[in-house]
Amino acid sequence: MAEAKTSRLGIFQKILLTTLIVSLVPLTLIWLVEHRTTSSLAQQQAEQQLKGFSRQLATHVDDWLDMNQRLLRQNAALAAMRSMDAGLQNPVLKEISRTYDWIYLAFTIDTRGRNIGRSDGKATKFYGDRLYFRQVMEGAPLGRQVLIGKTSGKPALVLSVPILDGTGRIQGVLAIAMTLTDLSQTITEASIGRTGYAFLLDETGNVIAHRSKKFTSSRANFSRHPVFIASKTSTSGLQTFTDSDGRETIAAMQTTRNGWVLIARQDAIEAFEPVRQATTQAVILLVVTLVAVVAISWMVSQRLATPIRKLTAAADQLSKGKLDVEISGTERKDEIGDMARAVQRLGVSIRYAINRLKKG
Repeated sequence: MAEAKTSRLGIFQKILLTTLIVSLVPLTLIWLVEHRTTSSLAQQQAEQQLKGFSRQLATHVDDWLDMNQRLLRQNAALAAMRSMDAGLQNPVLKEISRTYDWIYLAFTIDTRGRNIGRSDGKATKFYGDRLYFRQVMEGAPLGRQVLIGKTSGKPALVLSVPILDGTGRIQGVLAIAMTLTDLSQTITEASIGRTGYAFLLDETGNVIAHRSKKFTSSRANFSRHPVFIASKTSTSGLQTFTDSDGRETIAAMQTTRNGWVLIARQDAIEAFEPVRQATTQAVILLVVTLVAVVAISWMVSQRLATPIRKLTAAADQLSKGKLDVEISGTERKDEIGDMARAVQRLGVSIRYAINRLKKG
């Protein structure tokens, strides 16, 4: 009955496996550490970039509102305004509208909501139901309301401040209605990379400035936007979500002093491009290393395994009584040479022993 052959690893396989383990395991560990470090740095860089971008634009919005608020307060303190007389107020109101080209209407309202003075010379109206009027009458130092202009069809902002008498009592409201064209242009033209941009929402989530005219003209409501929700829950850090086009997006937000929310967003695929590049380079390095290791291992193992196999075959022939077998490798100066010479001596000893037996 033939003896069943058992599966075993030869010297070639052992050398190859050992070389792969010794070379690839450290490389893989180094790559994992490097990948984690690169990912962390890319995350921090993207967060810092978006936060800095949103903070810069939010500061611009705050400065713009502060400028208009100071303008209102300075003019509300004038004697002409405090007179609550249209004849005295109208020249001042017209000068405000003429000097600041983004203000298309300056007007005053008494405590009952009746329009007193106007910069455009049109008939007076009742403004008692307007939010910006009610806010001031309820004690707010600044009233504001974003609405769609009837003539422009674009978002407009109305700001208002109280007109106080000599004792500090409210006797009226000074308001200005202005276009948001310049403010919107600053926000919508700012960008990060190829896909990064910003948009501005009011405190209820309605669009004030957005690069999409559809969202701007309709004052689309983004109150369910994950980043807007995060701004209301005091959640900080980089936000990740999937946009309406199915693209993974990262975003950072900044709340202005008056409660508006400036959101800066960018496609994640662009923001984390360094991570993908590092990963691709690492994979290429691993593949090249694997090919090099296999090639080197094959050459080394062949130089070791081939002479060993020949010596094994020669020893096998000697054991079967074939004494004229040629022993190769005796000229080598390494352990294989020692083994070859030992096998050669064994052959000589066997022949000598056989000759003695024949003579005896």
